[in-house]
Amino acid sequence: MFDFLFKRATDKSAEPQRASAASEASDGAAAQAASRRDEQTARARLLAGDEAAAVELILQSEFAGVRLAAAEHVVSQAALEQVLLAMRNSDRRVAKLMQGRLDAIRYQLAEQQKARTCIAQAERLIQDEKLTPNMVADLDRQWSVTAAAAEQAECFAPLRAALAQRLESQVSLQRAVIDALAELRALPAAGLAPVAAAEVLERLRAGHAAALASAELTSLPKHLLNDVAAALESAGAALQALQQHQAVFDARQAALAEWQAAAPDSLGAEQLRRAWQALGAVPAGELAARQQAELDVVLAAVAAANPPAAPVERGDKARDANAANAANAAKPAKPARAGKEDDQQDNKRFVDTLDALEAALEQGLLHAAAEHDKWLKERKGGRLTAAQSERLAHLRAELKRLGDWARWGGNVSREELVKAVEELAAQGLAMSELAKKVGSMRERWKGLDAVSGHAPKALWERFDAACSAAYAPAAAHFKQLAEERHHNAAKAQALIDEVGAMAGTEHADWKQVAAAAQRLRQVWGRLGTIDRKEKKKFDTAFEHAMTAMMAPLAEQRALEMARREQLIAEVEALLPHDRSTLDVMRHLQERWQEQAKALPLERKAEQALWQRFRAACDHLFAQRKESAHAADSERKVHLHAREAICAGLEAAAFDGEDKAQLAAIAAALRDAASAWHGAGAVPRAAEAKITQRYQAAVAAVQAQADAIKRRAGAAQANALRDKLRLCQALEATLGRDDGAPDGAAAAADWSGRWQALPPLAAEYERALHGRFKAALGALDGQRGSYAAQLEANRARLLDEVLRLEIVAGVDSGAEFARERLKMQVEVLQSSLKSGQKPLTQAAQYLQLCAMPALADDRTASRIEQLFRRIGAAEAK
Repeated sequence: MFDFLFKRATDKSAEPQRASAASEASDGAAAQAASRRDEQTARARLLAGDEAAAVELILQSEFAGVRLAAAEHVVSQAALEQVLLAMRNSDRRVAKLMQGRLDAIRYQLAEQQKARTCIAQAERLIQDEKLTPNMVADLDRQWSVTAAAAEQAECFAPLRAALAQRLESQVSLQRAVIDALAELRALPAAGLAPVAAAEVLERLRAGHAAALASAELTSLPKHLLNDVAAALESAGAALQALQQHQAVFDARQAALAEWQAAAPDSLGAEQLRRAWQALGAVPAGELAARQQAELDVVLAAVAAANPPAAPVERGDKARDANAANAANAAKPAKPARAGKEDDQQDNKRFVDTLDALEAALEQGLLHAAAEHDKWLKERKGGRLTAAQSERLAHLRAELKRLGDWARWGGNVSREELVKAVEELAAQGLAMSELAKKVGSMRERWKGLDAVSGHAPKALWERFDAACSAAYAPAAAHFKQLAEERHHNAAKAQALIDEVGAMAGTEHADWKQVAAAAQRLRQVWGRLGTIDRKEKKKFDTAFEHAMTAMMAPLAEQRALEMARREQLIAEVEALLPHDRSTLDVMRHLQERWQEQAKALPLERKAEQALWQRFRAACDHLFAQRKESAHAADSERKVHLHAREAICAGLEAAAFDGEDKAQLAAIAAALRDAASAWHGAGAVPRAAEAKITQRYQAAVAAVQAQADAIKRRAGAAQANALRDKLRLCQALEATLGRDDGAPDGAAAAADWSGRWQALPPLAAEYERALHGRFKAALGALDGQRGSYAAQLEANRARLLDEVLRLEIVAGVDSGAEFARERLKMQVEVLQSSLKSGQKPLTQAAQYLQLCAMPALADDRTASRIEQLFRRIGAAEAK
């Protein structure tokens, strides 16, 4: 409460001088800084693009505005990097500007590099023989995302135009080849004259040769070129056949024109067929098919104009039958009725077979017609009538003609079949497809035998040799597959034996058993193909062996599943709010991992249990997370409450008297502390900050209380000093015999001066008031005796002052050195001998103040010095 005593008068006088000196120094420094700023600003204005001077000014200037103005003139990459390195940690604006410009330069360089890469790629594509549209599309995609310079765009444009020209040439070439192929395939059916067809074919061949000589030949699909070549060959063969049989084609065309011009009722279908067959045969083709179609139309018109109301042939058959019956009637009757019935049945069967032969010939069923003719040749019976003989001869002639045509067509087909078989080896087919192809070729050969008769021996031998040669790789392949199946069967049996041996062995390491079972199943799955007959048997044996081996493992897995279920139940039984929950859960997870490593379960069961265990853990963590969220919310509420407490303390203002303010401050601090401790925990991240804020707010309020206490202490100290001086002055007046006024007037004056001073603390007020009252009472008549007492107490006062200086550690001065040394010994001896607790310095000083004694100026100053030292100690 006496800290005001530590201040010295010299301090007050020195502070304004230091403040003025500092103000003058700061004004001078500010003026110099302003001068330097103006000079550097002028230099920045005069840079005019001088990058080197700008860099030098940026590195030397201490003013941010000047550096930023000079940075506008830095544009090269090297200078930008130099300034960025120097200003990275000192000037953020300049560093940011330099970094932005560097990024722009680097981006521009990267885009230029990408543009150069695109140009180089375009040049490579122009020289590439196998240019494809997707390559150009990729190039366009890369160029579209590249910010190229104007000169690079001008360089890229002609290259892209050249690529577009190449692509257009490829498209034109492909279109031309496709159109040529379509024209070649339509040429046989066009019905052109041989000369015109030869001209078209020659033109298409020239176009094909030009396509083969084109620079964009590699862009054409290989199958398209092969199709065009095959179509040219087929068209050439057709044209050659057309030229060889031109006379027959012309005769057929003339006959068709004549028949189409004649009336249908004037023609006969049978005569037309015979005339058509007499014209000669032509090779099969589109032209022949078209002429045959036109003939069918003429025959249909003739059939429509001449309906079969009374078939001539059936009438002839009836007349022949009647004539035969008449001849048979003229003959002598057979003796037995059964013989007549047999002859009638044979005759009826002969007529039916003859009708079937005719129908088969009309339908072109050569094989069926041959069978009917064979039956007719083998029949041995009566003689035929003239009509039956003529009809049979006509049908056999037609059968021979059709057979000749069938043999000729069959041999042509067989030649083509042989050629197709011989080409199979070069096609590179899969073995299964090759076998199917050879089998289908043989089936077609058999079909030709049934339709066209038997083939020549030489042709058959050639076909059989070609089939055998073509099927040889497939036969070797199938033989190899058979050997592999046999080998796989042996491996399967060995594997079954291994499983059986393991099934009869006791195992302690179940993990090894499970791994062995998995390995064995994988090996079994990779065995390869086995004959179907043996596959089922091996599968059954393997499953039986595996079941026997896996039975103990299945029992152990059942026990392990129960243990896993127990772990899941333990996790589900954990309390989310318990502190030990995390440790327990971690322990359970470790146990799960240990058990999973010791004995793995089946994959499905393992996955199902693991999903349940993980779901239980996740649920527990979710509950803890929810609790944590709730706790965080609660901590945030507590934080807001503590922030409100801090805000209340920070905004607190105390008005009124000092005592009332101190009481209000104490109440506010007490209420704030109670509310602070009752607010609860806050988020850990904000705990230090809010605590620091609270402490700062409390310190600010406490500082107000301390200031009030210091003011009160200073007032008390001044009052104590003034009242002590008043007492000393009154006692000094009593000690002087100078005829000073006495009586009530003097006492009233001294009392008025005492009342004018503020009251002290109770003990000091009581001690000094008693001293003052005793001195004031001496003014009325006991002045002499009181003055003698004051004089007598002078020596005692000096001793007490010296003793108190020794105790307080205050220097007494050189003139009191001897007495101080003697007094120190006495103080030490008394402190050692006395068993009572010594008085405090404040109590001793209070006794000193209450002691009436005369004191000179030196003694008064020593008392005030003790007052400052003891008051400072009390303030601490």
